[in-house]
Amino acid sequence: MSNLVSAVDQKEIQRRRTFAIISHPDAGKTTLTEKLLYHGGVIHETGEVKGKSGTKAVTSDWMELERQKGISITSSVMTFDFDKLRINLLDTPGHKDFSEDTYRVLMAVESACMLIDVAKGVEDRTKKLYDVCRYRNIPIFTFVNKLDREGKDPLTLIDEIEKTLNMQCYPITWPLGIGQRFKGIYNRLTKQAHFYDQRREGNEVTIVDLQGPLDPILDKYLDHETAAQVRDELDLIENALPPFDVEEFLSGKLSPVTFGSAKQNFGVDTFLKFFTQFAPGPKSRPVKKGKEVDPLSTNFTGFIFKIQANMDRRHRDRIAFLRICSGKFERGMKVNHSRLARELRLSYSNQFIAADKETVDEAYAGDIVGISDTGNFAIGDCVSTQGKIEFEDIPKFAPELFAKITVRDALRRIKLQEALNHLSEEGAIQLFIDPTIGHQEAIVGAVGELQFEVLVHRLQDEYNLEVKLTRLPFTVARWPRDATGKAVFELKGNFQMFQDMIEQPVLLLNQEWDLNWAKKENPDVDFAASISRAR
Repeated sequence: MSNLVSAVDQKEIQRRRTFAIISHPDAGKTTLTEKLLYHGGVIHETGEVKGKSGTKAVTSDWMELERQKGISITSSVMTFDFDKLRINLLDTPGHKDFSEDTYRVLMAVESACMLIDVAKGVEDRTKKLYDVCRYRNIPIFTFVNKLDREGKDPLTLIDEIEKTLNMQCYPITWPLGIGQRFKGIYNRLTKQAHFYDQRREGNEVTIVDLQGPLDPILDKYLDHETAAQVRDELDLIENALPPFDVEEFLSGKLSPVTFGSAKQNFGVDTFLKFFTQFAPGPKSRPVKKGKEVDPLSTNFTGFIFKIQANMDRRHRDRIAFLRICSGKFERGMKVNHSRLARELRLSYSNQFIAADKETVDEAYAGDIVGISDTGNFAIGDCVSTQGKIEFEDIPKFAPELFAKITVRDALRRIKLQEALNHLSEEGAIQLFIDPTIGHQEAIVGAVGELQFEVLVHRLQDEYNLEVKLTRLPFTVARWPRDATGKAVFELKGNFQMFQDMIEQPVLLLNQEWDLNWAKKENPDVDFAASISRAR
């Protein structure tokens, strides 16, 4: 008997493509996401990141505070079809304060698109997110954005990317001018020039077949200086680079580069066509014990990489985002929950365009499905239809900022505690308890300052709670473990132990000096900066 799904289901799995967009804040990530959805036919107009009076707000930023600040605070999942493929696009937060959410998303994708601002080049957050991709050998597409603005010349930018990220680049398209002189792009693979006029509304594109960079047609569209520069640059590239190596790309060693302007909706379709041609489909997934899981296996498997509360606040919902790793999903199916060691029925399931969702009856390996959850799932949980499965751990990172949250009305303390529990379960914050006091006075931990601002806003906006945030002096959180990885509940020295929400002992300290003292007093203890989210 075959252990593979049917031929029909295999075709469905093989047409899945799941990727994330990563970048430094303000590189244009959310705008690019909107344009990709536009080309995918799921929206018919695109909005600016900040929804101004009379303009449409962006689809992928669904949270109210995201619309106000013009940044992505939480990752969004969007599904659309393009060129016979089913594409699952994950728009990630660029701000460093929400890096943990982005790291979790990168566990759920097969490839990533790294967005770079032509003027700013490789920025700090871009480098850190690239390092995560490199660690997992995730293939990376590079899209150089904002070509309609003045910026670095393309050769300088390519050199900067290669030296800063220690990654070879392969230009697929090449800009025909930059800033005010930007007139389009040249596709090196198809030998086509895509021209457009920034001054004309609608940005109509003219596609012209060329014999190559020396074709005199270029002189009809470009001024003499720009045409000469483009020809010199392309001559240098054509003589220096070998043909595009797909295997080098799939192993994460080579990044194909395309140029364009997401705001002007130029070059996005070229990137999307190239993506659909070369992006990898669902891969086999490593597990803690046993062989890798084949995406074509009849054993349905998946893991929870994200939980989001209150996407529909009228129903106070809670959605667990499930990345399907193998097999076929069918609404109402029964699965084995590895952590709880019991069977669950997946009765209510959806797929998304940001906050808009629709019921999904079937889905396949590579897809992202939102499961309506009543508290059974935690980030990192794994499910399967056959036996017990455990994929790689999804780590949580030590917060560096701490505060106490209180509410004036004592009668609303229970509601506050419920709200904090909801938000900690989705990974927006971390909660710590002083065992001598209990849950009445939870300590909130955050990675960045903006997380506290988001927390206070969401408590007011989603739970109608006016709260007071009092900062605490702690700056270090560590989980003490012995040599076997088991929790250590007592330490030598005068150290107060706290607990996290899964009752694991955690040490909260004022400064790094205190941590060094704890290490000196307890040389056999490992003070871990992160632990698995699996409970």
